[in-house]
Amino acid sequence: MGFKCGIVGLPNVGKSTLFNALTRTAAAQAANYPFCTIEPNTGEVAVPDPRLKKLAAAGKSKEIIPTRISFVDIAGLVRGASKGEGLGNQFLANIREVDAIVHVLRCFENDDITHVEGRIDPVADAETVETELMLSDLESLERRVVQFRKRASVKDKEALAVLPVMEQALALLNDGKPVRLLLGKLAADEMPILLGLNLLTSHPVLYVCNVSEAEAATGNEHTKAVEKMAAAQGARVVVISAAIEAEVAQLPDEEAQEFLADLGLEEPGLDKLIRAGYDLLHLITYFTVGPKETRAWTIVRGTKAPQAAGVIHTDFERGFIRAQTIAYEDFITLGGEVGAKEAGKARDEGKEYVVQDGDVLLFKFNT
Repeated sequence: MGFKCGIVGLPNVGKSTLFNALTRTAAAQAANYPFCTIEPNTGEVAVPDPRLKKLAAAGKSKEIIPTRISFVDIAGLVRGASKGEGLGNQFLANIREVDAIVHVLRCFENDDITHVEGRIDPVADAETVETELMLSDLESLERRVVQFRKRASVKDKEALAVLPVMEQALALLNDGKPVRLLLGKLAADEMPILLGLNLLTSHPVLYVCNVSEAEAATGNEHTKAVEKMAAAQGARVVVISAAIEAEVAQLPDEEAQEFLADLGLEEPGLDKLIRAGYDLLHLITYFTVGPKETRAWTIVRGTKAPQAAGVIHTDFERGFIRAQTIAYEDFITLGGEVGAKEAGKARDEGKEYVVQDGDVLLFKFNT
């Protein structure tokens, strides 16, 4: 079950530097000129989870396998992208394929690194990108809605279901607002329809403020402005220095911790970013623990036990009987599966059970 976060932003905001640090590679070329990233680069990174080591110790596992999330570094967007300016068409096509948008904003001053707009204003940068995405969505919907209105007038079943969602999305876009504001407001049966429209602004957004090394722990006036903007949108913000993350990525763990401590930082900013991306997509983790391995599995919050089993293998979902379930805290405090069973904390759950974050599961199924 793969989840992708697309890293977007104007040229020269630090997207590729951040991506390189995320994946601990130099796969994405970081250079001081627009469009240095021509093809989207994808890297998978582990989601930090301190529970894994404790579970592995309690279960005497030989190996730990964390859950993972993909980040896609997409070519920088410029004003006019919705009309094909720069690498606009390619940018817009690539962003449609991600589950969420990580929008990197330049919040640092540096005369040696040019800004495509000739000024440092992260809120205006965010508005530029958002406007291009909304214009693209508006053009796409206006073209499609005509046909759906005709079909709805003759009582076409599909059109009658899709058109109300289209109309709500169009109303938001015409009001200068992104379609993601519908998330959480539509009926359960309307959500797949919205996602099926494949609109750019339907993706949830996480703003990443890229600051200088000296401001990584405190932020600055630019980050405060972004936080104010995000609060109005109900969005989230992470403050990171891409330059620091690039250095940390090259250091052994012990040296990296000392380096961060000297800067007044408790953990790498990338850990915060990865967790925030995970939360942005409403993902949770359940675990399987055995002598061979302790492994984390990614599911969407609200997933029932059979579908959670299907993440491991489709046969598990198809032949699902029940799931032995132990809460994380019980597994740790009682010393693993045997202790949890003896204390009566291992329970069997059926097909309607909604898996909770941290559950340790053992699936029973028919082959």
